[in-house]
Amino acid sequence: MNLLLLEEADFIAADRVVLRDRRLTHMQEVHRSEVGDSLRVGRINGLMGSAELLRLDAGEAELRVTLDQPPPAKLPLTLVLALPRPKMLRRVFQTVATMGVSKVILVNSYRVEKSFWQTPFLEPDAIREQLILGLEQARDTVLPEIIIEKRFKPFVEDRLPAVTDGTLGLVGHPGNFPPCPRALNEPVTLAIGPEGGWIPYEIDLLTKAGLQPVQLGERILRVETAVTALLARLF
Repeated sequence: MNLLLLEEADFIAADRVVLRDRRLTHMQEVHRSEVGDSLRVGRINGLMGSAELLRLDAGEAELRVTLDQPPPAKLPLTLVLALPRPKMLRRVFQTVATMGVSKVILVNSYRVEKSFWQTPFLEPDAIREQLILGLEQARDTVLPEIIIEKRFKPFVEDRLPAVTDGTLGLVGHPGNFPPCPRALNEPVTLAIGPEGGWIPYEIDLLTKAGLQPVQLGERILRVETAVTALLARLF
């Protein structure tokens, strides 16, 4: 935990918070904090700053906070992602939050198993938990926007063109396609498929919606690896 994220419910005054959950445990067991220590903090979807530990008991901690720094800028990126398998989904949420993705649209694909959509990891509280872990790692406060689109064809045909408007549209796909561009300085819409890849029909629809296929080489990558590699290359 590189940043202690504060919820609205933590505040007992404009500059005071009380913590009683896993953050308290982290302060006690990892940071081994003592009264008077200074900690990096941030208000979720707000400013960052520092906090002085005023009181530390077995069951709670009280801190005086000063929030005066903006969070790091988000990547100018919308990530369209075929729903990964549930165990991987948690890691992907953490990764996109850590790397500064501003919006993620989870979509269906022919190779996405129907059972994946039943996972409890898609519940709002479960998504938020993983995003917060990613923000803590990166020292960021702003939660990425997560949108769920369970019907591939209506989304791609009816709504994706508006998403890609004014952006560079790319779809990651192995094959005889141009290499993924590097170090861009413009808004991007990027689509990444399931581990088995998009099927030709899906690539055709994505292309018609304004996304051009690009590749990272001959190797077939896990979804979380592809997300990290493509984002690192693009920005």
